[in-house]
Amino acid sequence: MVTCPKCDAPLDVEEEELDEGDVLSCDECGASLKVASVNPVEIETEDEPGALVDEAFGYDEDDESEDDVEDEKEEEEWH
Repeated sequence: MVTCPKCDAPLDVEEEELDEGDVLSCDECGASLKVASVNPVEIETEDEPGALVDEAFGYDEDDESEDDVEDEKEEEEWH
């Protein structure tokens, strides 16, 4: 049985009909999924565009860079 890597819900697909690179969608959580391997079957979540670039540079959307913090301080002092 093939399951969603994000929410572990079973996916309604036939393992024998999957090809590497196929794109799927989880009915439970809505995740966009991709078949990474067919022997054994491995399903992974599709990254949002630009995510690999952000990871390569160690950027996390929740983190504020020092430049952002400094810009905010200067803006507050200016007003």
